[in-house]
Amino acid sequence: MNLIHTKTRWVCASTACTSLLLVGAIACGSSQQSGEPAASPEAPPAEASATEASSESAAPDAPAAGASASSEGGRQIEVPLQAKSGSTLAGSATLTETAEGVKVELTLEHVTPGDHGAHVHEKGDCSAPDGASAGGHFNPSASPHALPVSDPRHLGDLGNINVAADGSGKIEIVAPGANLKDGDPNSFLGKAIIVHEKKDDGGQPTGNAGGRIGCGEIKASS
Repeated sequence: MNLIHTKTRWVCASTACTSLLLVGAIACGSSQQSGEPAASPEAPPAEASATEASSESAAPDAPAAGASASSEGGRQIEVPLQAKSGSTLAGSATLTETAEGVKVELTLEHVTPGDHGAHVHEKGDCSAPDGASAGGHFNPSASPHALPVSDPRHLGDLGNINVAADGSGKIEIVAPGANLKDGDPNSFLGKAIIVHEKKDDGGQPTGNAGGRIGCGEIKASS
């Protein structure tokens, strides 16, 4: 009886040990699991990063046609010249807004050597064969005519361009107070550049420069 009793107790003890071992194993497993560090977040796909970088480095929109910006920060307009009054004139003008006014760069070819008056006229219309459709000098302040750099003078008074023996000439001048803004009373936009057959001598009312041999319409779409 004792042996059996002892044996039974041993079996019970073994069962208890087995139970304890199982509980210990579960506890150890739980302890190890809770001690593991949290998984790090996955890195974003390479494609997404490349797309974001591409978006950030995208170039700004280009200026609208006919409203290009110059290196000086203002509006710039190119004006082709048409031959008038039977002349063979060819050339162009570049008008650029600056802090002082509008810089006019006028280049001519196939023109009779000598000085030729150049002015901005009040109408942007070169349709007439003699250029008369461009009207008179652009003079919003109703000032007397004069040569640069006299003040006051017509806002459109650009002085004379000297043409060399080979028929080419160039002038660069700033018209103080002028601009290229839409609807501004001092704007050259919507006006015309006229080149005359003779020298502007500064006399009244328009410089005695004779007929119009070249005309260019100052338009934003030029």
